[in-house]
Amino acid sequence: MGHVSNRLYSTASKVAISTAHLAQFPPREAVVRQAFDPHSWAALQPPPPSALTAFSHRIGLGSIVVSPDSVRRACTHKSFLNLHAKYYPSSPAPPTNADLTALGNSLMGLFASEYLHASYPHLPTRVLKAAVSAHVGPLTCASVAQEMGATPLLRWHRQPSTPTLPPLLHSDALASIPRALTALVYQERSLSTARKFVHSFFLARHVDLRAMLKFRDPKRALMETVAKFGRERPKSRLLKETGRFSNSPIFVVGIYSGADKLGEGFGSSLKMAEYRAAEDSLHRLYLTRTPSDLLQLPSSTFDPQGNIYKPGPVADYTPGVLGEAEVLYASSGRSGIIAPKRPSIEELASRKAGV
Repeated sequence: MGHVSNRLYSTASKVAISTAHLAQFPPREAVVRQAFDPHSWAALQPPPPSALTAFSHRIGLGSIVVSPDSVRRACTHKSFLNLHAKYYPSSPAPPTNADLTALGNSLMGLFASEYLHASYPHLPTRVLKAAVSAHVGPLTCASVAQEMGATPLLRWHRQPSTPTLPPLLHSDALASIPRALTALVYQERSLSTARKFVHSFFLARHVDLRAMLKFRDPKRALMETVAKFGRERPKSRLLKETGRFSNSPIFVVGIYSGADKLGEGFGSSLKMAEYRAAEDSLHRLYLTRTPSDLLQLPSSTFDPQGNIYKPGPVADYTPGVLGEAEVLYASSGRSGIIAPKRPSIEELASRKAGV
């Protein structure tokens, strides 16, 4: 009996299970069953109510999510049902966060998309999608859940891969907790409160968007972009240089469109400096950020304390400037309409010169 108790105590301490709230310890199964798995028993135990209450207050939701049962549901992944049904087939299944995760994922995608699109109106679509994933994607959700201290509260069961589904990992189950919490805040309060929760935990983080902008030929891309905005053709100018005839020369090149300087770059050769200058020009365009005092989100028009399905006061909203279209009409070739041929750089230059 003492050996069984020692094994259970050591296993419970490893998986952060408190035995103070249990009705019986050691459990009856440890004495009756010969093939008793302490790890499975510890995974089946619910977290104590005190830990759930402390967790909700630690993340600032103590006055919003009052019931510990709601927090326990948000921390119970749907994969836990398989483990529960295996050991307790006659007991009712515990509530999981499957529905909350789906709702929270949609809300987080909405908040991140509108915030990034309003902040960076010229950001390309692919980069916008990558930025949304970087802010509220699965890896970020799992990292935020660890910072919240939700790891000991997670109830899940590892599942192998199937022909239709990938394997379920610990990070995947852990990522469901912030999504479920977002849905709980939305259900208990309002859309505005859920947006504040997502902004404080996710959108307030710094993500390097410059690393997401990659160009094969930035000089050609810059020429096409400048022509699309109806500006003068960009020209490269050597601004500074040193050590041209040495082993380590440095050149500084600037790119101008008329009298306006678009970007600047340096390098050990003129070609490298011109490449970096064109890249810098495109970064300055696509990463142009809306000032915080002029930033307005579409979801801010809803009543902060009301229901979105009921009429209420509507806040003033001025839509932001939309970026340039990236899709050419009938460019897929499936509509039967012959799309106009895109002019080359030489044709655009000849049109500017009036040839």
